Amino acid sequence: MGIYLNPNNDNFKKVLAKEIYVDKTMMLREMNGFIEKANNSIFVSKARRFGKTVAGNMLVAYYSKGCDSLELFDGLSISKDSSYNKSREIYYW
Repeated sequence: MGIYLNPNNDNFKKVLAKEIYVDKTMMLREMNGFIEKANNSIFVSKARRFGKTVAGNMLVAYYSKGCDSLELFDGLSISKDSSYNKSREIYYW
């Protein structure tokens, strides 16, 4: 039951450890903007084999209160965005 309530970042760690990783963390900037609005339901639709699972694992690692993923995102594009530290302060702690 704990895996559903407080998922960890193990799956995203595995993705980052692979030789080929395309950084799509700027999608988190868009998600951070939606969270503060009243209409915060988001539907992500992509064709087969376009990274839905990887994107889901990234979202879990970023927003989960079950783990600290600061070191995972430090070298990625989102860490340079102004919403990065703001969203971590508001939603993580």
